[in-house]
Amino acid sequence: MNVSRTGQKTGEASDDLGAIFRRLIRNTGPISLTQYMGESNARYYASRDPLGLAGDFVTAPEISQMFGELIGLWLADIWISSGRPENVHYVELGPGRGTLAKDALRAMKRYGLQPAVHFVEGSSALREVQQKAVPDVRWHNDLSTLPPDDPLLFVGNEFLDALPIRQMAKTPNGWREREIALQDDAFIFAAGGRPMDAAVPEEWRGAEDGTILETSPAQAAVMYELAGRLSDQGGAALLFDYGHAALHAGSTLQAVKDHRKVDPLAMPGSADLTALVEFGTLARIAQSRDVRWIGTAEQGAWLRRLGIDARTQSLAKAAPHHADDLRAARDRLVEPGQMGALFKVMGLSGLHWDGGAGFD
Repeated sequence: MNVSRTGQKTGEASDDLGAIFRRLIRNTGPISLTQYMGESNARYYASRDPLGLAGDFVTAPEISQMFGELIGLWLADIWISSGRPENVHYVELGPGRGTLAKDALRAMKRYGLQPAVHFVEGSSALREVQQKAVPDVRWHNDLSTLPPDDPLLFVGNEFLDALPIRQMAKTPNGWREREIALQDDAFIFAAGGRPMDAAVPEEWRGAEDGTILETSPAQAAVMYELAGRLSDQGGAALLFDYGHAALHAGSTLQAVKDHRKVDPLAMPGSADLTALVEFGTLARIAQSRDVRWIGTAEQGAWLRRLGIDARTQSLAKAAPHHADDLRAARDRLVEPGQMGALFKVMGLSGLHWDGGAGFD
């Protein structure tokens, strides 16, 4: 069989997502990047545990227990300063292997906070792994089935970046949505035919040809619902991801496979597709629902304000033979050249809850 420039063989099995997309494009025309990314990641996460050395990527909770512990301490602190409300629920979005929750819950328990645990997770493969880490968890496919009355403590680590994005490109004929088309058998980007100038912020409409802007209606919808919950029920949220504090030009779409970046159009459904999160827009959406935006900070600075250096020293003193590994893990989380600057954390709370520590 022939091999296309995407690395896919022609004549694939009928359940191969690349083959499905090709048939769809040939029959009905180009598809949106939103559809391509959404369906690709749904297929990807449904079929595997992508984390760890044997997977495709490693996230902060897998690097060090200190990450989850400090999140747990932050949640306990804001709970205590807000009057220790009863019947609190811990809600994690995209909880991976459950490692973050396990570490955070252990830290919270030391201060008397023992919330019911809920995971928003659609992958049956990951649910099996999560139950081993947190046996009493309750799962949800989305936020709609969470408890409707009690305070909620939301945590999301590298959840938003995997939600589908939309890209718009400036062309000589104005702004157009970027779509996925075919050239021979290869997936390519193409400009759609419908004018999209009205969807572009006014200050960007006169940008140079070739400029690309990204938005994510999916991220906006999650933030709107999450903030509504905090407004109505009380609670707080910490959302970690790699991204920008304000809107930047350029495509940030990337794919990771076997711990390496690969062509995002090469293997739909077999690689993790992500894009940088634009925290400024999400903060404005949250505030539109009468929620306190505590702040957005670089992950490294936030962890240092929460005491990761002291925690590293304490663990190294207790286990001197692991001291070098502990310091290396700390550096990976906080140093600007590693995860410390590119990754951000945004804090939110209900108006009747206190502000949280670690933000300017």
